[in-house]
Amino acid sequence: MNKEKLVLAYSGGLDTSVLVHWLDQQGYEVIALCLDLGQKVEDIDAILEKGKKAGAAKVLVENVEEEFVKDYVLPSIHWNALYEGTYLLGTSLARPLISKKQIEVAEREDAVAVAHGATGKGNDQVRFELSYYALKPDIRVVAPWKIPEFFEKYPGRTELLAYAEKYGIPVKASKDQPWSSDENLMHISFESGMLEDPWQEPRQEMFELSQSPQAAPDEAQAVLIDFEKGNPVAVDGREYSPAKLLTHLNELGGKHGIGRIDMVESRFVGMKNRGVYETPGGTILHIAHRAMESITLNRGVINLKDSLMPRFAQLTYDGFWFSPEMEILLNMVQKTQQPVNGTVRLELYKGNCMVTGRKSPNSLYDEDMATMEADHGAYDPKDAIGFIKLHALPLRIQAGLKAKSK
Repeated sequence: MNKEKLVLAYSGGLDTSVLVHWLDQQGYEVIALCLDLGQKVEDIDAILEKGKKAGAAKVLVENVEEEFVKDYVLPSIHWNALYEGTYLLGTSLARPLISKKQIEVAEREDAVAVAHGATGKGNDQVRFELSYYALKPDIRVVAPWKIPEFFEKYPGRTELLAYAEKYGIPVKASKDQPWSSDENLMHISFESGMLEDPWQEPRQEMFELSQSPQAAPDEAQAVLIDFEKGNPVAVDGREYSPAKLLTHLNELGGKHGIGRIDMVESRFVGMKNRGVYETPGGTILHIAHRAMESITLNRGVINLKDSLMPRFAQLTYDGFWFSPEMEILLNMVQKTQQPVNGTVRLELYKGNCMVTGRKSPNSLYDEDMATMEADHGAYDPKDAIGFIKLHALPLRIQAGLKAKSK
């Protein structure tokens, strides 16, 4: 009897390595899909061997760094997106791409199901499954952390390690690791373990992409970033592909302690969660892009984008990347980016990323108009009299009503 095929989002870590074996034992022919999103991964041969030892019928490895940055990270940069004013959405942006690739493999391999290793408490279960159903409504979703036969028997790291040892599954994790992490080219996120106490200060040895601001160089570093239609294309005059550019900015930002945040966020599933993030390159791009827009977009467009940005951020965070409303927002933001061309100069220094200059062939900044010196008739101050009186009219009427009511 032929086994039904299932495509598992596979990282090579403890959780998904155990899931490969467990799903095989449940009667599935497991296709383990490992995507390189810019995280530090083991040697490909080691991943292939580990997956097969765990019981996978096939292990597929694909590098999707460029697609990740071009189609997911950059649209978020275009929106200047922040969730709850702080989070640059690194994990949220990766999940729809992973889901999309799983569905592509499922269709190619005639698989009936897809699976993930997200827990039943977090956001990722929602992000994966909403994406699966949006892309292939009839797909079967297998989520072991919501199957009682699995999560009641293997509720935590200790039980998973025992399972791996029992069945000879090679893993590097240990029960003493005081946090969990997830990495891609945009960021590293840390949560759980010691970080579940929101008062507990993170350990310095936890951070991987950046050194502490205190240990960063004592000399500031100037950086020039060139933009074309809202996309960063060069750093200090050297052109890069999207993924290579973000990699380079991660190195520069990490050197200067840029992009560390520690926040308590509101999960879509209803609870609060403490997350610590390192986003050095993404932080630099966020600040630089905003500066580029400040000189190339008018006030109305900036205000419109700012009013819709929280909606984009929440849709991304909650897992609605493939929704109709997200499609509208992604198309809209491309239109706003047409004039966003030019160069931004920044200074990186001990955790700070400061804009020190910006220029553009599409600049709306008129130095003759803006000067506080003599402008030779470029602006007539008397025009402001009527402008202010018209805007003051409803305020004066309201004040008059208040005076009458006393």
